[in-house]
Amino acid sequence: MSIHIVALGNEGDTFHQDNRPSGLIRTYLGRSPLVSGDESSLLLNAASTVARPVFTEYQASAFGNVKLVVHDCPVWDIFDSDWYTSRNLIGGADIIVIKYNVNDKFSFHEVKDNYIPVIKRASNSVPVIIAAVGTRQNEELPCTCPLCTSDRGSCVTTTEGIQLAKELGATYLELHSLDDFYIGKYFGGVLEYFMIQALNQKTSEKMKKRKMTSSFHGIRPPQLEQPEKMPVLKAEASHYHSDLNNLLLCCQCVDVVFYHPEVTGVVEAHKIVLCSVSHVFMLLFNVKSPADIQDSSIIRTTQDLFAINRDAVLPGASQEAPSNPPLPVIVKDALFCSCLSDILRFIYSGAFQWEELEEDVRRKLKDSGDVSDIIEKVKCILKTPGKINCLRNCKTYQARKPLWFYNTSLKFFLNKPMLADVVFEIQAGIFQAMCLLICAEMYQVSRLQHICELFIITQLQSMPSRELASMNLDIVDLLKKAKFHHSDCLSTWLLHFIATNYLIFSQKPEFQDLSVEERSFVEKHRWPSNMYLKQLAEYRKYIHSRKCRCLVM
Repeated sequence: MSIHIVALGNEGDTFHQDNRPSGLIRTYLGRSPLVSGDESSLLLNAASTVARPVFTEYQASAFGNVKLVVHDCPVWDIFDSDWYTSRNLIGGADIIVIKYNVNDKFSFHEVKDNYIPVIKRASNSVPVIIAAVGTRQNEELPCTCPLCTSDRGSCVTTTEGIQLAKELGATYLELHSLDDFYIGKYFGGVLEYFMIQALNQKTSEKMKKRKMTSSFHGIRPPQLEQPEKMPVLKAEASHYHSDLNNLLLCCQCVDVVFYHPEVTGVVEAHKIVLCSVSHVFMLLFNVKSPADIQDSSIIRTTQDLFAINRDAVLPGASQEAPSNPPLPVIVKDALFCSCLSDILRFIYSGAFQWEELEEDVRRKLKDSGDVSDIIEKVKCILKTPGKINCLRNCKTYQARKPLWFYNTSLKFFLNKPMLADVVFEIQAGIFQAMCLLICAEMYQVSRLQHICELFIITQLQSMPSRELASMNLDIVDLLKKAKFHHSDCLSTWLLHFIATNYLIFSQKPEFQDLSVEERSFVEKHRWPSNMYLKQLAEYRKYIHSRKCRCLVM
């Protein structure tokens, strides 16, 4: 018997009395009298990325002979970088512990908005404990000065923690310190209660399985033939980042052009991509007003670097739509304009590869002071309103993944008229998906064609037998269209689908439109097969003989 606990979140930096780093989970495992194994033997495995551990695995014994496995994941990045692992961890958990520091409100809201919905979908109604760790800054002081008021505003309140617990159906705990009382009696008592409940549930399920196994004795029933497995159509990997970079390199669909009178050539870009990572560009292109941003440094950066000149004539710029030419923007700094192509490539790559940007700028500008000045201006462009712009924010905090994971992202503009130049009318149906698949094949958009195939398969798989029998959709017509438009995966799947639901589709008039080769394939893979029907008859005889034995006994 074993218990699996998954702990998520960072409760802040805590230390033992001898200044060794520790945390909520490690401290509990080291102190609890119900958990055996000294602290040095608890740490089993630490899977790590380049700079930070993704999770730490502990193994110990609880209640004498119960195996206890704990995965402590202080970094929420595992949900972005390795969804398969994180889903398996949560799906296999008996107890989930979510911990956070009460003085880190920004991280709390990031977790609440981005990761809590994922946990709700992935968890299987297992007990959840929310542990709010730490003492709030200036909580007990009645001082109303701006400094103390701002400190209290940066803390996660008890009400917010309780509300989060209600959303998850969780148990809320406040641990003001990691001492024996809060760890052993308070947190430990609640955790051990849920451990006992998990053991009771597993024991009950084990007894039910044992009873079901022991009830089938005597004559063994004949083994029925199983239907052939449907072919699996795997999802194609996203080309999002490479497509975004190709958009910049090929200069397609550009709607803004940067230039400087003293610098040869122009630099073309796309407003929506620039606005997705920078409030400076949102202010420049009137997506937001100064009142919306409320940050004087961002307003000053916009005014110092750029100016829109609608009357400019730029013969060097490519204009795919002469009736709607790109917006000309003057770059007031000639050195910055000469490096703008490298800066835009850095932004289109996610605005986190700072070392590569510095090397590219250094190749163009020999003076180290000019290089530093350009880098500082890029940092000002990417500044978040209301936050101090420092080297750590750019080179350490944002270096883990692209900037749009943290800041304004392209999803901000979804279903909004701002910067929109095309409107799609969407209908979620099989016939419409097949029409779109045909268009995708005509224009050689392979990924869109693959998405349409997945949609059609998903819709057909979700239909119950009664709906399949009564629907007016011609499945044979779908098959012929898939073959004609070179959708080999979908056509093969549809043949298996017709064979698997043979009793339904063989009664329809369009079944006669199948070719000889297709009819032969369906007959070969049909379900139920003749062998299955024969085995089913034997199984019914077996059930009848058991009933007779029971009557005699």
